Amino acid sequence: MDSSDSAGAAGRGPEPSDEWWQANPPMLERILALSPAGMAVLDRDLRFVWVNAALERLGGVPRDQRLGKRLRDVLPHLDFRLDIEGIESLTRDVLDTGRPLVDHLLRGGTKAHPHRPHAYSLSVFRLHSATNRVLGVSFIILDVTDRWRARERLALLNEVGAQTGSTLDVMDTAQTLADISVPRLADFVAVDLLESVIRGEAPRPCAHLHPPQMRRAGQQSIHEGVPESVAATGQAVVFHPHSPETQCMLDGRSRLEAMPGASTSSWFATDPARAAKIQEFGFCSLILVPILALGDVLGVVRFIRWQLRDPFEQDDLLLAEEVVARAAVSIDNARRYTRQHSTALALQRSLLPRSLTGGSTLDVAWRYLPAHASDGAGGDWCDVIPLSGARVAMVVGDVVGHGIDAAATMGRLRTTVRTLADMDLPPDELLAHLDDLVLRLIDEEQTADPSLAPAALGATCLYAVYDPATRKCAMCRAGHPPAAVIAPDGSVTFPDLPAGPPLGLGALPFESAEFDIADGSVLALYTDGLIETRDQDMELGLARLRTALASPGARLDELCGTVLNEVLTGGPDDDVALLLARTHALCADQMASWELTSDPSVVADARTLTADRLTAWGLDGLVFPFELIVSELVTNAIRYGNGHIRLRLIRQDALICEVSDVSSSSPRMRHARTTDEGGRGLFLVAQLARRWGTRYTTDGKIVWAEEHLPASDAQYQAA
Repeated sequence: MDSSDSAGAAGRGPEPSDEWWQANPPMLERILALSPAGMAVLDRDLRFVWVNAALERLGGVPRDQRLGKRLRDVLPHLDFRLDIEGIESLTRDVLDTGRPLVDHLLRGGTKAHPHRPHAYSLSVFRLHSATNRVLGVSFIILDVTDRWRARERLALLNEVGAQTGSTLDVMDTAQTLADISVPRLADFVAVDLLESVIRGEAPRPCAHLHPPQMRRAGQQSIHEGVPESVAATGQAVVFHPHSPETQCMLDGRSRLEAMPGASTSSWFATDPARAAKIQEFGFCSLILVPILALGDVLGVVRFIRWQLRDPFEQDDLLLAEEVVARAAVSIDNARRYTRQHSTALALQRSLLPRSLTGGSTLDVAWRYLPAHASDGAGGDWCDVIPLSGARVAMVVGDVVGHGIDAAATMGRLRTTVRTLADMDLPPDELLAHLDDLVLRLIDEEQTADPSLAPAALGATCLYAVYDPATRKCAMCRAGHPPAAVIAPDGSVTFPDLPAGPPLGLGALPFESAEFDIADGSVLALYTDGLIETRDQDMELGLARLRTALASPGARLDELCGTVLNEVLTGGPDDDVALLLARTHALCADQMASWELTSDPSVVADARTLTADRLTAWGLDGLVFPFELIVSELVTNAIRYGNGHIRLRLIRQDALICEVSDVSSSSPRMRHARTTDEGGRGLFLVAQLARRWGTRYTTDGKIVWAEEHLPASDAQYQAA
């Protein structure tokens, strides 16, 4: 833009008779010359007629290159967001309509600094003669770069704080920092974090790192594909102990360096590959800022500008430090969340079963599907528990919430269920005891935090026991979705089972139901996350589940995948636990039972019957110890029981002996003294058997004992 301190400086100028000079020329000259704002007058063809000195300083265009020319002829380099035709269009609109343009923001470079952004405030108004004839327009332009930069920097800082805090992933947070900073602050940004920070661990003092183990967590460039980087995002980055990055992290101070491309070889002497890459792009200036959070060094950020931009200034360093400081808070929060998340997942993995097996009674397949990785560990679980008498218990449960608390509660409930299952409690009694435990947990939590709602600590559960000898299944549920039964022909039913209250209410009793199960049927137990999502209610979810399960003869692993794919069409909104179990009933030649009287003479008969059956099964090696076990159990039943006695032998995964009577008295093992004539029976049973116990029935009790099968017979059973 041209300038003039006098009439002569304004160029040749119009003749005295011209209407432009009808005003007081000396006063006009003084206004144009002394105004701190750039001012100019354009005629009706939008050609420059008057300019002042401030306008020449702002634009850096000599006056002889401006007078008599249009905007498009002298301002091709101004403003990179609004083209010159657009500026002329705005000016023409003022000329045609008379509506002034006030404080319109222009952003771009100048001829003196073509690649350094500037901001200008443009105001345009129309000029009239004394007879109200339109003469042209006048515009006033002010350099508001400082104000604009202050506003842009504030916006940048706000954006960094908001966007980096929107995720709890360390890598995503670092990449967001790089994305926001390019090109608004630098041409290339690389964010390198300590390996321990990415894993969520507490950062070690950098003085103990020789060299520090770093990883590229995020990077961005004005060039497509980030060609100036020698490491991809996620790759390890090695810094020499004397590199500027390492020194920056060691002393915790930022660095600002401006240098020509030839100086990079000395600056990056410890990293020739990176020096060569930077020289390709004509290195201009560099800022290194350590990432600090509560005094701990998390990593370092590198800001680079190439030769086509002005080098960094001290204000840029201050801005970079503030940007990194705000991002560091989010990175540290993400690190802490990663640590908590990893701890919760590790806790959950340690509490969930490593593998589930139902022995030869059940074929089992299961899946656990978390809703979202960001939610952490959930409280869903499933389990398969071997019981006495070749029976197997199946359980699936759901604890409200996510995180360490939910995982810990799930572990406590799972352990409690296994303990109660070992006591051979009926399903309804087991859930009643489990409900008492949840009530105690709620009381403990509310004592520690009275504001906590009881519903936030609730849980649901379904417990089922399958008996392969009777081919019956007993179930009870506590506010849990019903189980599904897939018959051998592929038909799917949902047994009518009382819903029961969720665990933790303690108001209503639990009711169990027992029904027959055909050999080869499949039991499906699951949590509500499988059938209830945002796009489907429970009824629709059950209908989809029924369709997905109707696959007779399908392998259980394949059926698990089919169910998850067809029922969860849009992904789970909550954690999902799915347990499928195919039943295998006991054959007639795997069992033998006899009804005995309460006469002591039948003990010898029981020994003989046992020996004959074991010999027929080819278990001669177990005849002697099992004769003793049967003898002691039948003797106890005769001595302490009433009525008839029943002896049953089962050959399955183990050799099982069961002696039932109608007495409800509980046998107890004790250590007899040397002078006692009795009291050694159960002690002897405990020494001979792998395990033994008692379970109660509706009309009495059953005392049982198990013994390992020989290796050859066990392999036969497995086959």
